[in-house]
Amino acid sequence: MAPHQATQCVATIKVSDQIIVRRSANYHPAIWEDDYIQSLKSNYKGKFGELRAMKLMSEVRLLMVEKVVDPVKQLELVDTLQRLGLSYHFENEINRILESLRDDDDNNMAWKKDDLYATALAFRLFRKHGYKVTQEVFAGFVDKKGSFKASLCEDWKGLLSLYEASYLLGEDENILENARGFAAKHLKKYVKQNRDDEISMLVEHALELPLHWRMPRLETRWFIDVYERKNDRNPIVLELAKLDFNLVQAVHQDDLRFLSRWDTSTMELFPEYMKICFLALFNCINEIAFDILKEQGIDTIPLLSKMWADLCKAYLLEAKWYHSGYKPTLQEYIDNGVISISFPVILVHAYLATNSVRKECFKFFIEYSDMIKFASVIGRLADDLGTSSDELKRGDVPKSIQCYMHESGASEVEARHHIGELVDSTWKKINNHEPIADPSFFSETFLQIAVDLPRMVHCLYRHGDGYGIADGGETKNSILSLIVFPIP
Repeated sequence: MAPHQATQCVATIKVSDQIIVRRSANYHPAIWEDDYIQSLKSNYKGKFGELRAMKLMSEVRLLMVEKVVDPVKQLELVDTLQRLGLSYHFENEINRILESLRDDDDNNMAWKKDDLYATALAFRLFRKHGYKVTQEVFAGFVDKKGSFKASLCEDWKGLLSLYEASYLLGEDENILENARGFAAKHLKKYVKQNRDDEISMLVEHALELPLHWRMPRLETRWFIDVYERKNDRNPIVLELAKLDFNLVQAVHQDDLRFLSRWDTSTMELFPEYMKICFLALFNCINEIAFDILKEQGIDTIPLLSKMWADLCKAYLLEAKWYHSGYKPTLQEYIDNGVISISFPVILVHAYLATNSVRKECFKFFIEYSDMIKFASVIGRLADDLGTSSDELKRGDVPKSIQCYMHESGASEVEARHHIGELVDSTWKKINNHEPIADPSFFSETFLQIAVDLPRMVHCLYRHGDGYGIADGGETKNSILSLIVFPIP
């Protein structure tokens, strides 16, 4: 039987004299052996690559500060650097550009007047960087009936910019809601007419998954190839993008080699599989907590213990639902699912790894604050949209789709549409969400991780189960492109 075939399987385990029959998802074995991971080696490590990158960065800084002065060109350069994964090198320069353009915008400068492309690009970048920009900036593109003007239908560049901008909408922003529908409708028409293969490829990419929902690193790998084909590409920026990608890949390889090391000699001492799992987790958590206690004087064991215990309780509740045949309501499922998706545990570890630990921050995790809850809801529901069919076939609890069907009498198509709307509305809450009272509590890195987790789920499950089924190839190819294969 193929390892990914959807069927209910069981695994028989002997503990002492008791035979326990457990359900098994029948997942495939690991694709990559530890020896392969340990063999990964990059030719881009070393001072030569780093020195070349520093020289290229100084040239790009000069480009940003002195050579590019047109406001639209400045915005395009900022957008390009972000999509190429280079913006973290130029945060000060980017902030200065946006601040100066924001001042111009407040003074009603005309550089983007009647230009849908420029207006939408500015709106997206300003919102992405935390500036307060209202949806009324698009009012000039709407007719008296509240619809976007028909004259915009042929402006594919403006429509694509508008479509991407619309995904940064918050709750009750009807102009942006209408903008998304209007732009999507006419962009789909453009693709059908297939006027230009390169443009159609850009449009199809956006329609499949908007930029705001994509994993930044995967988008970087894709966009480097796109940028290389552009006639107006800057060779310095392109060279830096490729070199920086390969240098970061070398760091990721080092991290992966470190994480994959496992002392198998101790396994012989613990024949019961649960002891191995528990001791591995126990030792890992205590090592993390010990390092923080030693370096920062704060005991994180109570926080870590609670988060892991909550995750185990969530798994246990799902097991009870399965064995009792109980069908939870959609809200019951979501309340438990925001924990069982494991994002809270991931985020607490991300916090401890990227911040100076402060005890007053623990409440944001223990109380499952909105920051954690919103990311977890999207993760749980987007996961269900991609995996629920296979998981039900092999025997599992009803997922959000089935919970809604049972509760409302909806068809599966209607239920999937409803769950998709819940994902969309939760993204609006993230976009609308006010910053935490004291932003100094959390690093920018941590806050970025909190938003990137649901993006990861979108990328992993948008075409089905990109984690549990090995034969699809897309997930494997994505990992290879990010971790193994450098850009020539």
